[in-house]
Amino acid sequence: MQTRRAFLGSALTLAGAAAVRRAEAQTADPALVGQWSQVFAWPMVAIHTHLLPNGKVLAWPRDGGAGARVWDPVTNAFTPVPLPAFNIFCAGHAFLGDGRLLVTGGHVRDGYGEKIAYLFDYRNNTWTRTADMNDRRWYPTSTTLGNGESLVVSGSVHRYSTNNKLPQVWSPATGAWRSLTGAQLTLPLYPFMHLAPNGKVFNPGPNTATRYLDTAGTGVWTSVANRTQNRDYGSSVQYGNGKILLMGGGDPPVATCEVIDLTQATPAWRSVPSMAYARRQMNATLLPDGKVLATGGTSGGGFNNATGSVYAAEMWDPATETWSTLASAAERRLYHSTALLLPDGRVLSAGGGQPAGDNGDSDHLTMELYSPPYLFKGARPSISSAPASVAYGQTFSVGTPDAAAVTNVNWIRLGTVTHAFNSDQRINRLSFSQATGGLNVTAPADRNLCPPGHYLLFILNGSGVPSVAKIVQIG
Repeated sequence: MQTRRAFLGSALTLAGAAAVRRAEAQTADPALVGQWSQVFAWPMVAIHTHLLPNGKVLAWPRDGGAGARVWDPVTNAFTPVPLPAFNIFCAGHAFLGDGRLLVTGGHVRDGYGEKIAYLFDYRNNTWTRTADMNDRRWYPTSTTLGNGESLVVSGSVHRYSTNNKLPQVWSPATGAWRSLTGAQLTLPLYPFMHLAPNGKVFNPGPNTATRYLDTAGTGVWTSVANRTQNRDYGSSVQYGNGKILLMGGGDPPVATCEVIDLTQATPAWRSVPSMAYARRQMNATLLPDGKVLATGGTSGGGFNNATGSVYAAEMWDPATETWSTLASAAERRLYHSTALLLPDGRVLSAGGGQPAGDNGDSDHLTMELYSPPYLFKGARPSISSAPASVAYGQTFSVGTPDAAAVTNVNWIRLGTVTHAFNSDQRINRLSFSQATGGLNVTAPADRNLCPPGHYLLFILNGSGVPSVAKIVQIG
């Protein structure tokens, strides 16, 4: 394991343009633009990144997972992870209600997938094989459903020319797959998929035709609304109950953004103000205050053009539906980079460059940590106690000496991210009242608004400053 002293000592020496960006970032007010850490060496290119229920981070690279590690953000220790008996690069993944990670498909070679599925157990860092899927999947998307089952869609079978058209649902009760034979459809690779308030799964992109998938019975797709902009390697976030933000993507990349509200009787896409930068190969991260952080990507045309790398972060405020430009990272983060919200409210940004991109983007065996502006706006409220698990609709106690200052209690589902999309992140804004020694907080009652699993519970004060999160399981 790498010690904290060795880790800190391994920070990269920045030069040239990177040094200029760092100097500019340090002179700006972090309460307005946030602040990036120095660049730290990592033992892998983090292409698949997951926040585990114990607060640690599982990540793996392209090499079949041979470099897979669990990283502890507190001690900075890296623990090698035993491998399943196949290449887990280019798999889909989603957390189950009990905190295990279901990993679907994988990599034989570019465009050729695996039909194998495995479960990763964070309690002992072990893999267990479950039932095979109907056929191979390379670049599939997995989504946790309100009943605790897991949906998998898409994925290449043979060299991009044949995609797996059959959606399947895995049951944690039986360990078996159920095929949705009535819903066969060719989708793009790694499609954006979100559990909607009506219990169906919404596909907002990257394609322009957007649909619901009803997973009951043999399944059925229904049209919702169409858009005009293809958002290949843009990103999608559910920033509220049934509220979806789409941003960036395309070739050439765009800065435009759209939103849709699935709780409306007739949902329709609506344009909102654009980002300052066109971005492709970007990441979008939901923050404790409900805002959305955009990092990395390129404004250059082509698949992965390093010439147009975007270093500045941007933040979208759902209250105003506008973007603000933030501090700049030192390293570019393009294809195969990831970004993940940590329990302390910072964002881990890592990976990219494996394989090398156009115009010289090489392997990024590094990470940076971004501290959003809310971490520079005064003292943080603290949580002294919270239950490890709660039931749907339950009112539970959260201990805090700062109860009088708390204005919001939010929780965010643990992230699992790859290829510009985080399939599990979602936010619930919880009702609460003051009580002796803390707060009485009420858990969501609707499984479709809050699928079973583990969530980062934050309390926030009137300045929007979040606590360090407690991880709480529901269901």
